[in-house]
Amino acid sequence: MALGDVNATRIAEIRAEVGRLGLRELFTADEVEAAIPASGSALVFVNANDDCAATLARPGLAYALQHDRLPETLLTVFAGQSLEAAAKARAYFKGYFPTAPQIGLLVDGEVVHMCDRDDMMKRLKKVDAIADDLTAAFDTHCPPAAE
Repeated sequence: MALGDVNATRIAEIRAEVGRLGLRELFTADEVEAAIPASGSALVFVNANDDCAATLARPGLAYALQHDRLPETLLTVFAGQSLEAAAKARAYFKGYFPTAPQIGLLVDGEVVHMCDRDDMMKRLKKVDAIADDLTAAFDTHCPPAAE
């Protein structure tokens, strides 16, 4: 199997993994602009095909998304794959250096919490710490679950 085939297969697996978490993948700048709500909460995950995303970001996000309080909109773009969409998503992350992976929580289109590559690898370092960081932000900024 050629390296390109292996990479394409791996990217498809990563996309499927994130899709199973309930995140909607966006491929163009127009899709990003249309999907990020002007009001309400949205999580935007800048996904990547690297060890940090595989061992920290995606597992931490998976645990966080089991929380009882969640963002109203769950979105993802894939850095290195959907360049236009990733650039547009990062344009919403004003004041933050673009990294991959990166998880931004937006309320009314503005960043209220950021968990970037440095946070994951240097400050948090563990899947449960990433999940705790995200769920604390959800508790602060997201509406309670409907009963």
